[in-house]
Formats: sequence, C-alpha cells, structure tokens
Amino acid sequence: MLKLTSPKAVRELLLRHGLHADKRFGQNFLVSEGHLKRIVEVAKPFTAPVYEVGPGLGVLTRAMAEAGAEVTAIEKDERLRPVLEEALKGLPVRLVFEDALRYPWEEVPEGSLLVANLPYNIATPLVTRLLQTGRFQRLVFLVQKEVAERMVARPNTPSYGLLSLRVAYHAQAEKLFDLPPGAFFPPPKVVSSLVRLTPRKVQNDPVLFQLLEAAFSKRRKTLKNALTAAGYPKEKVEEALRRLGLPPDVRAEALDLSHFQRLKDLLYTKV
Repeated sequence: MLKLTSPKAVRELLLRHGLHADKRFGQNFLVSEGHLKRIVEVAKPFTAPVYEVGPGLGVLTRAMAEAGAEVTAIEKDERLRPVLEEALKGLPVRLVFEDALRYPWEEVPEGSLLVANLPYNIATPLVTRLLQTGRFQRLVFLVQKEVAERMVARPNTPSYGLLSLRVAYHAQAEKLFDLPPGAFFPPPKVVSSLVRLTPRKVQNDPVLFQLLEAAFSKRRKTLKNALTAAGYPKEKVEEALRRLGLPPDVRAEALDLSHFQRLKDLLYTKV
C-alpha cells in the first residue's frame, strides 16, 4: 500500500486512478503524518463503534483501524471506491457510499464515536444533527478554524452566536490544535482546527432554539428589538429582561446559555 503522507504520493495515486480532488465534496486530503498520529491519539480509546465522514483516500481510516477501531466510513464520492477498497483491504472497516446528511444517525449504537476530517461544506449541519441524536459519547473532527472558534466561543466575543449555543447546550467543546494548509493536499485556503466535543445527556429543546434563532436573526438590533420583530410580545420581553437584571439595550451576544434558558422560562410562563 502506497504511503499517503506526502502531496507527491497523493498526486501519484490520484493520477493512477484518473482522479482529482473535487471541490464539490470539499476534498482536502490529510497528508501530514505527524498530525495524523496526534488525531488518532486524541480520538482514543476506540471502545465503541467509530463513524467517519469523508474518508477520502482512507488515510485516517486506516490509521484508526490499525489502532484497534472498528470503523464505518461514509463517503459520498463513488469515484473513490477503488482507492478505498485497495487502501482498507483486510481491515475491520465497513464502507458506505452515501450522503452523510441522509445517513440514519438516529439508529447508530448508543455511545458511538465520530472521528473525521469533515468536508467543510457540511460540517455545521452535520455536527448539529449528530449532537441532536444523543447517540455519541465523543466527536473528534477537523473543521476550518473559523467554524471551530464559533463552536467554542464565549459571550461578548466576535465568534459567539447560535452555533456556539447549540454546541454548549449539547456538549463540552474544546479546540485542541490548528493544522496549516500544508497539512493537506490540495492545501485549502484556510487554517483547520481539531475539535473535540463530549456530549452530555440532554433533551432536545425546540422552544429554546426557536428563541435563540430569533435572538440572533438580527445581530445589529438589541435583543428586545430582535425578539419583538420575531413576534414575541414587547411588554413580556421587557419584563423578562428586567427580571433577569439585564439592561433594555442588551444584545443577544451578551447572554450565555443559562440566561437564554431563564429567558425562555419567563417568556413562556403564563401569567
């Protein structure tokens, strides 16, 4: 098996199969052996089924399988079938050629792991859905640095918003380290980051997230104006802010998750 930890090796393999990295699938293949080893170490222990989205050329897949993981690798690009079958022959890997956004994540075994170099174009909706399933004990994945920073952002910072709160509601989030463009082939135009999410057992709360979406729908407005524009009664919003000890001109990005949970309770309490 060709060692795919250099741009030259990846280029030769793609050429041999008449392939190229496809921007439509967000394909930037990890070629840094040092970073690959660090990702596998962070993802351990592999004591539960591992799911990988976007295995690409199977470099991370193979490294995990050789470290004892039983991997289900979900790849949308059918062209990569011969490459993956060659790279993963004889290893405990199940290949599924399917759109990850349509995969039945709600049916995976409880306590599963996700370890992946996520395609940039589906990272946010996919991670949101995986968290909502409540089926995962740990998610370790690469995304562009900007998205990673939004996932771990705190109130009153530029990256803080709806995604930060979604992640904070479902999990403990850590941004572990950055990877330069040169760690991939072809090199992306952005820096990537490795994120680890440790989910907690919570019930989905659509009412809370309806409130959050309204709060952040008009970031330039005050929270009061954003909520009243979304149909929340002005008097009730003003009273709720007063009871929370918040100024009437406060903006959504100043509130943490616990503020929003209490705000929801006040707004939906019948008087």
